[in-house]
Amino acid sequence: MRIMVCVKRVPASGGAPQLTEDGRGIDTRHLSFTVGPHEECAIEEAVQLVERFGGSVTVLTVGPAEAEEQLRFAISLGADHGILVEAGPDEVDPQATAFALTEAIRDGEAASGAPFDLIMFGNESPDAGHYQVGVRVACALGRPIVGGVKGIDVDPDAGRVRFRRDTPGGAEVFEAALPAAVAVREGLNLPRYPSMRGRLRARKAEITELRPHVPAGGLRRIRLRVPEQQRPETVVLGHGASAAPAVVDLLEELEVV
Repeated sequence: MRIMVCVKRVPASGGAPQLTEDGRGIDTRHLSFTVGPHEECAIEEAVQLVERFGGSVTVLTVGPAEAEEQLRFAISLGADHGILVEAGPDEVDPQATAFALTEAIRDGEAASGAPFDLIMFGNESPDAGHYQVGVRVACALGRPIVGGVKGIDVDPDAGRVRFRRDTPGGAEVFEAALPAAVAVREGLNLPRYPSMRGRLRARKAEITELRPHVPAGGLRRIRLRVPEQQRPETVVLGHGASAAPAVVDLLEELEVV
């Protein structure tokens, strides 16, 4: 199988993001960078599929030159090749990102003479959450795509793939012909840690760099806003034995008793 995984360089932050003075971007001066948790699961799933069926995993990103770091991280996890579409230091909007990814995928398929069996995306990026890049790319390439996937079952001999998506009432299962695309969610698998051998291989790996003309997209950012932090409120139910009825009422409300 030939699998393409599309990833994005995003700030690694567990707390509330700090915005720039104009409120139109995230202040990244004191942040490190990584790939999102959904995309990390996409890399792991691609590596597992190739370990099972054979083939190769190519990782593709659109972003600044520094995004090479995320490609080498993916290679340290087991990916075979990395492609960087350098788009400058400014963030590229989802429409322009999808255009650049589509052109890079088309070039890669034309060079090899065969399509990628599976193109994988994270369901959404943790920094912007646009939920649209994967759909745009799949539509441009004429590939079926399913989002929110937490289960993949591939039958390369039959040229079919099944995707499972969890729902509040159970699960939905979709079947599609290969080649196809998929947007996966965190929890699809448990991503591995890079091994020492993988890190050494990633250092030596050759990254293919592309510098195409990426036209401006149609999305314009006006400003960002950090949501208000929800702080827990402490309620005193009473003191001593007089608080017992209130405690029992609360436990019954929580269906503990």
